[in-house]
Parts: sequence; structure tokens; C-alpha cells
Amino acid sequence: MKAGLLASACAVALVAFSTTPTLAQVAGAGEQGRGDRKDAELVGEVVVTATRRPEKLQDVPLSVTAFDQKELTAKGIVGYEGLARQTPGVVLNRATANFNNFTARGIATNGYGANLQSTVAVYIDELPISTIGNTTVLDPNLFDVERVEFLRGPQGTLFGSGSLSGALRILTKAPNLSSREGAALVDYGLTGSDSLRQRYNGMLNLPIVEDKLALRVVGFYRHEEGYLDNVGTGVHNSNTLVDWGGRANLLWKPNERLSVKALFSYEDSNPKDSSMISPALGREKRISDRPDLFVGKLRTHNLTIDYQFDGARLTSSSTYSKFDQKFFVDLAGTFGGAIAFALDAGGFQKTFVEEARLASDPGGKVDWVVGGFYLDRRLDVDYFYRSNPAFLAARGITGLPDEYYQRQYTHFLSHEKAAFGQLTYHFTDKVWATGGVRYGKVDSQGFTEAGGYNSAYLTNALLGIRGPLALIPIAAATGVKATGSKPSFKVSLSYKPSSTLTTYATVSTGFRTPVVNAFAGRPSLVNPSDLVIPNGASSDDLVNYEVGAKGRFLNGRLAANVAVYLIDWSNIQVQANRVSDSVQFATNIGAARSNGIELELLAYPTKGLTVGLNGSLNDAKVTELSPAEAAISGAVLGARLASPKVQGSLFVNYGWDLTPKAKANLSVVLQHVGSYPGSFPHVPGQPTVTSATYGFTDSYQNVNATFAVAMGQTTFGAYVENLFDDHSITYVHPEAFLASRFATMRPRTAGVRLGYAF
Repeated sequence: MKAGLLASACAVALVAFSTTPTLAQVAGAGEQGRGDRKDAELVGEVVVTATRRPEKLQDVPLSVTAFDQKELTAKGIVGYEGLARQTPGVVLNRATANFNNFTARGIATNGYGANLQSTVAVYIDELPISTIGNTTVLDPNLFDVERVEFLRGPQGTLFGSGSLSGALRILTKAPNLSSREGAALVDYGLTGSDSLRQRYNGMLNLPIVEDKLALRVVGFYRHEEGYLDNVGTGVHNSNTLVDWGGRANLLWKPNERLSVKALFSYEDSNPKDSSMISPALGREKRISDRPDLFVGKLRTHNLTIDYQFDGARLTSSSTYSKFDQKFFVDLAGTFGGAIAFALDAGGFQKTFVEEARLASDPGGKVDWVVGGFYLDRRLDVDYFYRSNPAFLAARGITGLPDEYYQRQYTHFLSHEKAAFGQLTYHFTDKVWATGGVRYGKVDSQGFTEAGGYNSAYLTNALLGIRGPLALIPIAAATGVKATGSKPSFKVSLSYKPSSTLTTYATVSTGFRTPVVNAFAGRPSLVNPSDLVIPNGASSDDLVNYEVGAKGRFLNGRLAANVAVYLIDWSNIQVQANRVSDSVQFATNIGAARSNGIELELLAYPTKGLTVGLNGSLNDAKVTELSPAEAAISGAVLGARLASPKVQGSLFVNYGWDLTPKAKANLSVVLQHVGSYPGSFPHVPGQPTVTSATYGFTDSYQNVNATFAVAMGQTTFGAYVENLFDDHSITYVHPEAFLASRFATMRPRTAGVRLGYAF
């Protein structure tokens, strides 16, 4: 896996510009200076903005796991995989690069989520980048970020409809106005015998006018050769990833009250083939007629203005982004490979987001934040379904202008408007209550554009009918406009019996926006008696009940965070399939319940030694279901949701003085993820038939280790990921159309990292 470990001292030298300590950083800092600091600081004071205002993590009445840049570097986290494995209660359903869906607290019916809004919202600064499941979702570079926060439980009051079960926030680092800084990190690794990994990252911070104007520039390039062989295309190491981009961040602060930040970022992530495998072909083998492509290019422009009034701070964030994507997949598995059948879909998305909020200065009897949110998004999707020239010639099928037997041009317009507010009242220094509410309106509408065509290719190819195909023009059409409006709320009560312990009880709600089916009203050309695609799915509803405690013990040598939750989820949006042609659509079914416990521990037992442990227990299953809902979805009463019952991670780091000028660290992490189902068990439309694609991931362990040495401004580290070369199945695709439906961990990878910072 990607989650190699660099030691804390190595990370300190690599990223010396970070200023907010985290538990792991401070604990790994060694014994020196203990007499000059408070005991509680041994395990750090983490400051987060999960409530849209800076607060100590210990005082935030919800479950948050935070990583700043030092900790990301120390644990070798460069993408979503590392974040998921270091966050209790969270799994990443990662079919391949740029095809990611998080599950938090068991709230997912499968790991794919086709046509459905993700249950975990992903933000880069103020821009929501998570969309629906069967699209490309960029796996962004995490070099030189201020902090990553994973908020578990519904976050609808402050983060909108996409945060049904949580929100992941990637916060980029602002320029330093007062000092020139720079950093570089180079990583070379080898997977197997001939798959080379290259990662290059660099940052330069330049004050232009001291304390007034500064520019921060980040660049990165990754070329990671693949480790799978595609027996269909004949390409060795086919799943190579090339990812490059950067960002420029300009900060102007003309006075103590006003600051203006302008950000431009670009990332081009280009996997050359999917990483899903077909175990029947042998280890590290896959098959498709051409490379399956999940390519994404994200361009973002942001302008953030902050103004400090007397007693409150106003923030306005305006973001415009363009996201171009490819979703090319071989669908021949739908019919057992009997005919050539594939989709080449191109997506072109434009998004404008504006959020303005006013937050009171901290420290008063009452803390509050109020704001408004607006999103305007257009997504154009060109669906090109294809055969291939060789198959057409062999079957004698003619009449097509090229290999595409169907072209459909569509676009979707969606809007979200919301007003939100949150208020905290401090009865005493030890007791406070928080209430938050968000009222939003959403709408979405799909359009079919003129210029496309369809044909009876599937029927003719399956029945062996030769001759010309008639092209049937697709007329322009306007889909039903789906709308929704409802409030989300959160209430909590916090009690702090001592300066080192905070407890809380919270009730919060979440929902997802209505979903419009792209092919609403369309009958099957293969079997006209099959289901007609419905208009879409209405919003689902979720209520989260949670109690938790966050504490520091043993004079700062032990930190512990624990949360217990119960979640009721009703009117569940699900992805269903039409049996005859595997066309997917969204609908709603009954209800489910998820309950569990999450735990994070960090211990500093002796000089130089840090031990961290996080884990979760979860039980999530369907509790209400009508026979009609079972028939259309494949669900059954009592069916498990797509989440492991047990998962966790153990981190051990030991640092010592190698020489008077060199600090050494040895780090090991053990990660465990339990088995879970990839879908509901039955075939949609055939409620008594077990689906041929129904299956479970493996229960697996992953071990990573690193030895690192820091000397002044330079660091060197040697690492191994997936130490025991575990080949467990980590993802099961629930649809039959893919011949290669399984994902595994990256094979054992050994490498070195070299860093320099000034």
C-alpha cells in the first residue's frame, strides 16, 4: 500500500515549517525540553476548524481525526488509502486509482455507489469534489497541506447534503508572510522485481513584501509503474500511474484586519489502466479488450477574503473549478464475454461555489457562526457505447459510422442553496451546549441533447443477426427536475470535569440530495418486459446519536478519544440494476441501523518511544424492507451493509540519538481491516436468486516499516510497505459487467526517501 512510514524526527526535518503540533509529533519529539513545557503538551494540543472556527480538538463535540503535514509525512500518507487506514470507523472502497468511495460508520449499501451521491463529502479547502459513485473522483496529492480532518458522523449543518456520514477536509497551506522557506521530498520505490515508483515534491515560499505579501508555490510529479499484467491487451505492468500538477497561493495582508488569498491549483491524474484483477487468471492478472481508464484533470481557482471586525471574523470564499474526466470500461462481462461491449464516457464538469460566514471571536460566553452557501454545477457526460472493428467484421454487422453503436449526449444542472448557523453557550467553564441548523434547497435536472443515436446492436450481436444496423436518432429531451428542501440539525452537551478530560453527547442529522436517473423512462431493448427505469430517488434520512470522551492522562503521557454511536438510516438511496442490460438506476428502500464504538489511543511510555492505537467495532444491517423493495434492490432483511465489523491500526515509533548530530527513528505500523460484503446478496428483479457477483472482501493485515535518519536540514529514510506481501481482496465490484472485479493491496514495495528543508 501507499502508507509507508517515515519517523517523527525525519518528518520534523522534512517539514520544518509546520507550526501546529499533533499528538504523534509531540510524542515523538523526545525528552529534551520537558522541564520547560506543561505536562499536557507532551501529547499536544491539536487545533481544528471542523466547526468552521478554530477550536481545540479536545473541545469539539464530535469525532474528528486530524493530520497535519508532519504527521502525513511521518506516516507516509500520500493519498486516500493512508487516511482511511489511520482513521477509526472509516474504510476506503478503492477499485483503482481515481475511483474512490469512503464509508464511515457502516453507512453504505455497497462500495460502488453507482448513480448515488457519496455518503462522505470530500472537500479541498471550500470546494466539494465528491460526486456520485460511478464517476472518476480525483485522488489528490497531499504534499504541503496545512491539515487533513476526517469528521465522522453526519455533518449536514456545516457541510451540506453530501456529508451523510462524514466529511473529509483537505486544507492547503497558506503562504508565510515573514520568512523564506522551501522543502523537497523525493521517493524511489520498487514493487516486485521491475515496477519502479518515482515521486517528486517541492515547495517554495517567498515573501514579496515582508508581513504584507507572499507567494507559496508547490509542484509534484509521480510516475509509478504498474504491477498488473493485462492479458487482454498484452501489456505488462499495465496499471501505471502518472500524476502531476501544482498550486500557487498568493496572500496579501495590507493590515491586521484584512487578508486576501488567491489560489490556483491543477492536477492531472492519469492511470494507464485499472488496478482491478481477475483471480481466476492468476496472481496480478486482469483482462479487458482495451485499458480501462479513470482519468481526471482538476483545475481550481479560489479567492478567499477575511476581515476581522471587533468581536467577529467575516470569511468569503469563492471557488470556480473545472473537472474533466474519462470513464472508459470494458462491459463485456455483462454477457460473459460473448460479444464486444464497452463504454467510453467523457465528463466535463464546471462548478462555482460561494460560502460566506461570520464567526464570533473565541473565548466569550457565547460562540457563534452564521453563513450562507451556494453551489452551481453543470456536468456534461457523453456516453459512447462501442463494439470493436474486429468483432463487427467477424459477425457481419454493418451500418455503423464507426465502432460506436450508441452515442448519447447529456448534461445535468444542479444547484444548492443553504443558510446555516451554530451557537455554543457556556454555562460555566465546565459545561456548554451547542446547537446547529442548516436549511437548504437543492435541485437537479438532466437533459438529453440532440445529435446522438441508438441501434439494435446488442440484440443483433447476441442473436447472431448479420447485416446493417438502423441508426435511431435520439431526440432532445428534458428530464424531470428533482428538488428537495429540508433542515439538518445538531445538538450537543459537553461536560469538562477537568482540564484534561472532555465528555459530550450529540444528536445530529444528515441527508443526501434527490437523484435523477439519466435513462429515466427508457425500456430495455433486450427484454421490453423488464423494468422501465424510474425517474430517480428522493432524499434519504439519517439520525446519529453519539456520546464520547476525549482525555489526557498520566501527566500527559497518554491520550484517549472514544465515541459510541447509534445511527438510524431510512428511505435509503440505493443503486439497482436492470437485469436484461445491466443499466443502473437509483431508487429508495426501507431502513437500516448502524451502531458501534471508535477508539484512539496515544501513549508516550518512555523516552523516544511512541505507541498509537486506533480501532472500531461496527454492526450495520438492513432493518426494514418491503417485498417490492427487496425485489428491485437485491437486499434482504438483516443483510449487512458494506462495512467491516472490526478494523484498527497500531503504530510504534522509537527515536534515539545515532550520533550527536544525527537522529534516528524506527517505525512500524500494523493495520487490520475485517471482511465485509461488496453488495446486497440477491439479483435485482430476481429476489430469490443469489447474485453471481455477491462476495466479501478478505479480512487482512498490512504491515509497513521505516528506518529514518535526520541530520540538520537533510533526512534519509528506507521503507517497506506491505511487508508480508499480502494479496488479500480489498474490494469486490458488485456489477457483472466487469470481467476483472477485484482489487488488492499493492504488492510488497521497498524504497528510499530523501528530504531537504530550509
